[in-house]
Amino acid sequence: MPTIKPISDLRNYNKVLQDISAGEPVFLTKNGRGKFAIIDINEYEKLKASLKLMSQLAQGEQAGKEKGWMAIEEVRTELGIENV
Repeated sequence: MPTIKPISDLRNYNKVLQDISAGEPVFLTKNGRGKFAIIDINEYEKLKASLKLMSQLAQGEQAGKEKGWMAIEEVRTELGIENV
């Protein structure tokens, strides 16, 4: 179950920070609506890395559609990998 707190709880931010743990963000609301999420820095870094990877994969897929795909043999030759 997510931790949801009003943004006014930030007046006592130490209590809010105690409620944060890896994988379980604290959601802050303003006027009853979601406004911010506080997450562990390691989780933030993982999210950033995942978004970057997904973006690069999408770019690779788009390039494959536009320029054509390489056969596995071509990839091995390009990378200098012997057949396994």
